[in-house]
Amino acid sequence: MKSKNFAIIIAIMTLFLSLAISSETVEAGSYTGLDLANAILANQSTLINSSYIDTDHLGHRQSIALSSRGTMLPTDGSSFILLTTGVAEYNPVTTGGLNPGDERGNWFAAGKYDTPRDQATLTLTLQVPQYMHYLYYDVQFFTAEYPDYIGSSYNDQFTITVDSPSQGTTEYIIDVNGGDFVLSAPDIAGTGYDVFATSGNPDGLDWLTTTPNPTGADGGATALIGREHPVSPNEQITATFDIKDTGDNQVDSAAFIDNLKFSGYAKTEVLARKTVEDLNGDLPEPTDTLEYTITISNIGTANQSNNPGNEFEDILPDNTEYVSGSAEASSGTIAYDSGENKINWNGGIPAESSIALSFQVTINSSLVNGTEISNQGTVYWDTNENGTNDATELTDDPAVDDGVDMDGDGETDDDDPTVVIISSFEAPTMIVEDFSDDSAGGKATQSYEEYTWFETTEQSIESNFEVASSYHYSTLGSFKTKLRASCSPQYWNYSISQFNSDIVWWEVWFACGNISEESDLFLDFKNTDDNDIAKVKLEYAQEGSDHPSDYVVKLYYKSSSEWIQLNSDFPGGYLYNGWYKIRIEKYGDNYINYSLYQAGKGLVDSQTGSILALSFSNLARIEWSSTKSPVVCPIFFWDEHRIGLTLIS
Repeated sequence: MKSKNFAIIIAIMTLFLSLAISSETVEAGSYTGLDLANAILANQSTLINSSYIDTDHLGHRQSIALSSRGTMLPTDGSSFILLTTGVAEYNPVTTGGLNPGDERGNWFAAGKYDTPRDQATLTLTLQVPQYMHYLYYDVQFFTAEYPDYIGSSYNDQFTITVDSPSQGTTEYIIDVNGGDFVLSAPDIAGTGYDVFATSGNPDGLDWLTTTPNPTGADGGATALIGREHPVSPNEQITATFDIKDTGDNQVDSAAFIDNLKFSGYAKTEVLARKTVEDLNGDLPEPTDTLEYTITISNIGTANQSNNPGNEFEDILPDNTEYVSGSAEASSGTIAYDSGENKINWNGGIPAESSIALSFQVTINSSLVNGTEISNQGTVYWDTNENGTNDATELTDDPAVDDGVDMDGDGETDDDDPTVVIISSFEAPTMIVEDFSDDSAGGKATQSYEEYTWFETTEQSIESNFEVASSYHYSTLGSFKTKLRASCSPQYWNYSISQFNSDIVWWEVWFACGNISEESDLFLDFKNTDDNDIAKVKLEYAQEGSDHPSDYVVKLYYKSSSEWIQLNSDFPGGYLYNGWYKIRIEKYGDNYINYSLYQAGKGLVDSQTGSILALSFSNLARIEWSSTKSPVVCPIFFWDEHRIGLTLIS
């Protein structure tokens, strides 16, 4: 926890007494973007008037209406709002930024420790409908002050105040010290607060980065929680949402607000939310790791105790396996029950606070496109403080609203399981890597519908295994190989399983020529278990007549234990300078056809290989290697690499 210069604190207090907040009042929504009030009201007809003030004089950038941002998603309708002490569009700024919102950046109206403090306030006057007794909303607080200022007096605060003529004034204050503060930077990807100290140590002001590191999490958030205030039917009330810097104008925070509505009864005292993230990135694929995060919020005024039985249970979804040791809890005890394949949590939740749970699973490797992985946990809680858990609450995915009210509470977006869909595209019949969009001198990668299905290793020192732009067949690039034994093996890696398809053929154009000494190049097609599917080799022998380039190349495939030559149109079947294509194709259920094409001549040789013992659909890599170390190593260029697919029924 931090201490700050005492003289600075005295100066702050003096300035606070002598300066008034300089801010401009505007109607909510009078600038570019959706009206702030209408963006969060479930029933816009209850709005009488609204006003908004902040300390920014360049366009009131401290608020914004959004449809999504990272893990932030609307809890009702299609929009939510953020109020911030920085620039709402992008705060906090990262990696050396100097705009309001960065730990090392600037501020709005005053100096770093001066007044007025960076502040944004939304005020709504609302008409309470008949029969309504509570004002309810969803809220989440994000701050770059975590973990720096835990326990200190320099915490930014988000304050919600409701003034009711009949019920008086009720107020909630949220800051980094509150019981709902249970999420750190890795849990809130894409929000702008998934930031890390570049030094790896979040203690103190630092430059920030979005690149994760295990010890430098420099941002955090509360759980998504619900709050309610008592009101009376037919009266006019005032609701004020205010966020303000405390102690400085530099390290900033933001408040998520949505689903502002009236209710005739108090909301359920326990709210459970569940989200899932694919830790491998991109779209979920077989063998990826999924991390589930559950926040359980006690939004009532009575403590929830650790009663007999589990307080939370979550049966792992089908087609997944638990990642050993991955279950974590912010409080209480969490464990994986292998006998029942479920996560159990036991513990208490104080009134108006939250706990966070997480665990990981891996997706089974055999899943096909479109498979759903559906998962929902159950909270067991006590409604009447008698020491017995007599009620249940299902976790819901805030990103999903299927329009169905499963539990009869009038809501269609609070009871949906968390669903992951494995591949949602139609499988292609052919995939192509022509190296035209890869950077010369580096490795090659190729994707289809956001799935990376091809990636090479990279070698560019003594040998070469890299993208080339200076020589190609029909596109703007090719792949160059110049391999010696000392730099073998190198790899072309494949990830075909997401297509739920069998490979029926593989082909590539290549260029080669004569050299002056002995050399070879092997292509070993391997499956996911590292077993051989097919083998091809290019071998140089001193059989030419054009000295010193009298070593000429022959192409072979392996059938059983024998190497068999594929012949070009030249005498001896040699592959003299020029472009050729090799095609490997399934023939029936048990054989492989090997075909050689020659530029300008078409098909020049085709032969059937031995029994195919392993399926092409398991192709995982081609291992490239050489057994020789020539002084002048031959160069091959590879282009127009294609794979034909057929959907597995």
